[in-house]
Amino acid sequence: MAKPIPKVGSRRNGRSSARKSARRIPKGVIHVQASFNNTIVTVTDVWGRVISWSSAGTCGFKGTRRGTPFAAQTAAGNAIRAVVDQGMQRAEVMIKGPGLGRDAALRAIRRSGILLSFVRDVTPMPHNGCKPPKKRRV
Repeated sequence: MAKPIPKVGSRRNGRSSARKSARRIPKGVIHVQASFNNTIVTVTDVWGRVISWSSAGTCGFKGTRRGTPFAAQTAAGNAIRAVVDQGMQRAEVMIKGPGLGRDAALRAIRRSGILLSFVRDVTPMPHNGCKPPKKRRV
């Protein structure tokens, strides 16, 4: 019985994929998702593969402090520090959500030295789709 041919790039035949730090990424996309409770910053390449990410929670902020502008600024700085080392010079920014961290994260991105080709607001807006939930009674 013949042996099955291993897939190219599989670990069996000794070839492994390139390490993360070895990749050079000149251009990418920075996604900022700012909710009222947290801010998540994800850096991807132009094909959408995640290179680096950070959130206010992973930066050590707990509870209500995660929704603050300072927490968003720290999260954006942490996410971008990793990709600047990999050679990213240009980026597009997609901002989603109504949170307080929107402007603070954008300010931190501008300060990092990456050239921004555009900043786009991709917050989903309903065209009167679903019925909203009942008003809260406190």
